[in-house]
Amino acid sequence: MALRPWNQLPIRDCAEPLVSLPASLHRLEPHPYQALGAPYGPAASPFQLRQGVVERLLAAQVVLQQVHPQWCLAIFDGWRPLAVQAFMVEHTTETLCRQQGIDPAWPSPALVEVQAAVGRFWAPPNADPTAPPPHSTGAAVDLTLAECSGDGPPCPLGMGSEIDAIGSVSEPDHFADLAEACTDPEQANRYRRWHDRRLALRAAMESQGFAQHPNEWWHFSWGDQLWAWTQGAPEARYGRVDGPAPP
Repeated sequence: MALRPWNQLPIRDCAEPLVSLPASLHRLEPHPYQALGAPYGPAASPFQLRQGVVERLLAAQVVLQQVHPQWCLAIFDGWRPLAVQAFMVEHTTETLCRQQGIDPAWPSPALVEVQAAVGRFWAPPNADPTAPPPHSTGAAVDLTLAECSGDGPPCPLGMGSEIDAIGSVSEPDHFADLAEACTDPEQANRYRRWHDRRLALRAAMESQGFAQHPNEWWHFSWGDQLWAWTQGAPEARYGRVDGPAPP
């Protein structure tokens, strides 16, 4: 199973618990993986993270709203058990194969290309505790921005691609060069708006020490191996956690 470069770093888990997201952090519901039947198990929820990560998310939202009072963070996904990671890797691979007319059960160069594309965005469901998928640690969160100044519920803002989109459109700075090269003023402004929103999200999250995934504008983490690797830390603070602590 292919490993990421950050998986070489050791983990010294601080034993911090998973906690539910507070009401002040908006959840994007219904949760799409649960709707697909992903196996979270009884009493488990994707809207859980390590205590320290939740505290930093709350602080990041304060920073965001100091600059953009009408915006808030909108949480797409948090803790993800290993079984859900495996389920979603398989689902995403089968979906891309179906779209391209590829048989996922038959080895082929086209299938290898699909698997490589999926692998850029979905960590392998590695059961080795020394190389856990980031979301299985409770340290990683997928999120976006939402408009929260109206009377109704927060409304997600356009960011140029959907969360979990496979391809270069999901890279954090994808629209920066496109805006400069675009000769259509209306389209160029759209590109700039999407890029500016991605920058605003990144600035708020990085203000609290979060690390952004190099391929995903929506994915940030604090305390896992990816975070340690990008920050130059000697070790990760969070390893895989298989479920919330009993009450």
